[in-house]
Amino acid sequence: MTLSALPRLGVGSLALALMAAILLVDLAQSGAPDLFSAPPALALGSGQAPTGAHCTGQ
Repeated sequence: MTLSALPRLGVGSLALALMAAILLVDLAQSGAPDLFSAPPALALGSGQAPTGAHCTGQ
């Protein structure tokens, strides 16, 4: 059986299974993220200044 003979559903399922396996391996290696210590995703007007990047002017 060649790759071109696989049905679309089979290829899609294989791709999703591969992505799930990669995510599970990554989660097992690094652990779950701590959402309470993460920086805000969008901090417009929050008064928090960015730090550590070249564009902060520091």
